[in-house]
Amino acid sequence: MIPIHKNLNGRVAVVTGGSGVLCSEMARELSRQGMKIAILNRTASKGESVANSIIEAGGQALALPVDVLDRASLEQAKQQILEKFGQIDLLVNGAGGNHPDAITAPETYDEKAAGQSFFDLDERGFSSVFSLNFTGTFLACQVFGQELLKSESPAIINLSSMSAYAPLTKIPAYSAAKASINNFTQWLAVHFAETGLRVNAIAPGFFLTDQNRDLLMDKDGNPTARTKKILEATPMNKFGEPENLLGALLFLADESYSSFVTGTTMAVDGGFMAYSGV
Repeated sequence: MIPIHKNLNGRVAVVTGGSGVLCSEMARELSRQGMKIAILNRTASKGESVANSIIEAGGQALALPVDVLDRASLEQAKQQILEKFGQIDLLVNGAGGNHPDAITAPETYDEKAAGQSFFDLDERGFSSVFSLNFTGTFLACQVFGQELLKSESPAIINLSSMSAYAPLTKIPAYSAAKASINNFTQWLAVHFAETGLRVNAIAPGFFLTDQNRDLLMDKDGNPTARTKKILEATPMNKFGEPENLLGALLFLADESYSSFVTGTTMAVDGGFMAYSGV
């Protein structure tokens, strides 16, 4: 059982993409720590399901349908959060994802290969993926940042990826967007360093989620060739579980542990980044 972080009790966390596999687990853990949770995501019913699970467990939660690429939508959500909870102390930027139009079929170029090649990628799909992952984070930081500056111990935690460091094959838009998250995390951390607002990121290794399931599992639920390559490159030889991210989350959220930590991206990857392949 993860210990209780008393500093977090009574504070308010905003979690974008809060109905996803990873961020819903984060939201539930932050609630267990005594935080009041605002779940923001595009589909109202999915957000409400997570919020209800938190409420049923004795916590306080609010679910709001929000488009992170729409400033007015974010502003409206901010006002509703302030009306209900009165403050904002932590922002977790988990909204993101990929799109079929921004994924190549072969890992490397082969003019004879079947399926979508690099030259077939749709510009709108590429732009959509980049915007959702990067611009959505940027806008959320802008909209909620001014309220965060009013908090005694404010923090932003962005969600990065292994593909931010060395781009994974097949997903150029997603990889580029996550690389920008690392860079933006550093920039924002420096920009707000003297205010007390800490800005960090978590880079999960390989976890099975709704977004990547089609790449990692076939229609029968068996691991794909890509999955086998991933596990061979992960020294722990397994996928991560959502709860594996919670220690990093709480470390970065609680200033009693990380008051002098800002501008860093913490990998939680089973050794993937440490392994040379030999």
